[in-house]
Amino acid sequence: MFNDHHKEAFERIPDERRERILEIATNEFSSKGYENANINIIARNAGISIGLMYKYFSTKEDLFLTCIARGMEILEHTLEDLMESRDKLLIKAEKLIRAACDLSRKNENYIRLYNELTAEKDSKRAVSLAREIEGRTSRIYITAIAQALASGDVRQDLNPRLFAFFLANLLTTLQFSFTCEYYKERLKIYTGIDTELLNEDEIVNQLLKFIESAFTFEK
Repeated sequence: MFNDHHKEAFERIPDERRERILEIATNEFSSKGYENANINIIARNAGISIGLMYKYFSTKEDLFLTCIARGMEILEHTLEDLMESRDKLLIKAEKLIRAACDLSRKNENYIRLYNELTAEKDSKRAVSLAREIEGRTSRIYITAIAQALASGDVRQDLNPRLFAFFLANLLTTLQFSFTCEYYKERLKIYTGIDTELLNEDEIVNQLLKFIESAFTFEK
């Protein structure tokens, strides 16, 4: 889906310039939503002409999808490296939680963009994006949990697909809690502490205990 939207002219420019354009565009889309995002503002903030912007991207949607594709690359690279290791599932889970925290700090705009996608009002685009994004990441989670089940590493009465869904939801909510205002406030209500003041190690340890009880406790 997304490869068709990567323009040859855009791929030829220096990496630093390409990343800057995508960072600025992602910030615009994540803060204003797709409909209200303005490609003229993106071009101006990136320091390029609108004509050059349209040389790189024929439409606003092209730019939007390229931003999403970049976010997916970052996420998939992290997930594949972690989930394809020979570590036991709970060790992978700890590394995943820490990676989720790290991604939230280093790629805040992409996490906010993902949150914006969950509120996508165009039903056709929403379904298409969900299938593309979640379809690819879900396979990684499902495969890792199914392998752990087959090796006897986790409780034997679990459903790999449902547990993958639950685990992904936990990690997604955690990332939103570091980057999105509604979720930041939600976390503060539950913990009584601002997100910026929370001890990350405590978050990791407590969430890992929660996951461990789900994956290993059996009647």
